[in-house]
Amino acid sequence: MILDHHQNALTRRESLQRMGTGMGMLGLAGIMASDGKLMAGTTADSGAASPLAVKSPHFVPKAKHVIHLFMNGGPSQVDTFDPKPALEKYNGQRPNEADLKTERKTGGLLMSPFKFENYGEAGIPVSELFPNVGSCIDDICVIRSMHTNIPNHEPSLLMMNSGETQPTRPAMGSWLLYGLGTINQNLPGYVVLCPGKPVVGPQLWSNSFLPGIFQGTHINHSNIDPKKVIRHINNGYLSKTAQREQLDLLSRMNEIHLEKRGGKSNPLEARIESMEMAFRMQTEAQEVFDLNKETKEIRESYGEGQFANACLAARRLVESGVRMVQVYYGNGQPWDDHGNIKAHADKAKNVDQPIAALIKDLKQRDLLKDTLIVWGGEFGRTPVAENGNGRDHNHHGFTMWLAGGGIKGGMTFGATDDFGFASVENKVHVHDLHATILHLMGLDHEKLTFRYSGRDFRLTDVHGRVVNEIIA
Repeated sequence: MILDHHQNALTRRESLQRMGTGMGMLGLAGIMASDGKLMAGTTADSGAASPLAVKSPHFVPKAKHVIHLFMNGGPSQVDTFDPKPALEKYNGQRPNEADLKTERKTGGLLMSPFKFENYGEAGIPVSELFPNVGSCIDDICVIRSMHTNIPNHEPSLLMMNSGETQPTRPAMGSWLLYGLGTINQNLPGYVVLCPGKPVVGPQLWSNSFLPGIFQGTHINHSNIDPKKVIRHINNGYLSKTAQREQLDLLSRMNEIHLEKRGGKSNPLEARIESMEMAFRMQTEAQEVFDLNKETKEIRESYGEGQFANACLAARRLVESGVRMVQVYYGNGQPWDDHGNIKAHADKAKNVDQPIAALIKDLKQRDLLKDTLIVWGGEFGRTPVAENGNGRDHNHHGFTMWLAGGGIKGGMTFGATDDFGFASVENKVHVHDLHATILHLMGLDHEKLTFRYSGRDFRLTDVHGRVVNEIIA
């Protein structure tokens, strides 16, 4: 006697019938492409449509992929891409314009310890922290007028990732997967590279109320070993054929379970899809994370270290068809320099060369035009001092930049006040940034909705405008 999931007794005959049905009905013959890869739009369930299948956008997109380079903790705009000469003139003073409320007690204005140099045809000033990124400025649009709601890490991290300060909404990558699907069915469509976890943790790449298959796949890239980078992906006991047979049987039993319950169970469907994805990933996932397949020249162009490896992996992932890749700088909130803003130098040194290499690598492979790169943190930092030489969180005004994927390069957009504290010209809220990213991907942010709990939700909630001025 055998028990099913609900502890109902099955006779041996019934068990064998189910097993036979599973083996007989489910096979890969009709759904495998000639190269052995699963074709887009199908699953192992007899060619049934996959929730990750490529979907038509609302209009012709300018980009197909997004790489989000996330400087978690909040880099300082006045020390990176938004120079303010007035800080030097009024150093130590606190005029009315610099008397804005942030999270902590602050003092007078603090001049930047870093020099700026003009780059590119337009002569855009970039801090000495980012000379390699500066060399790519003709491909970059610097938005100097970003602002968000709250000067605290947790709500601002959530806002930047999911468009809401509370942990109840799907991440942007999940919305992109839901709206567009993904090109390569053998890899997750939304990959998060983070060595450890940021302050909020997995809620930052959560699917929330969207089906579970749209959740981001977190990869700890502190040591990119292709055989270990995704845990438990290899089965040391069963052959691929035996695994396929076992998975087919389990899928058929799950289908019977669904049929008895009206054919709808999001958690169960998500589990079925995740098991299918894990099976398909066994070969390709290890290949895409094998950085040794790159030439010595390419490896050296990115430099060494966790972030460098993650940037190279990000290029390999989008090249393989992954829809969105997020690269977190580090564990926790590393750019959070309350004590001494000069500590930005070490972090910038770790990211400057890899970011420039990523832009150039994508460009020479003719992938930059289809790949939107987004750089920035959850907010900026104050131009006034904290603890003598540090800077507090600043949600009033900060800088982000975009490159590739239909963006006008070699330009700045918007402006903060004379001290770099608050956005004053062509202000861009995080909702506007999200609306623009979706637009570049061919999605109308007002039409990309999901019905949940009696209302239609969207990434931008009831806000957001597309910043058309920065679109090529």
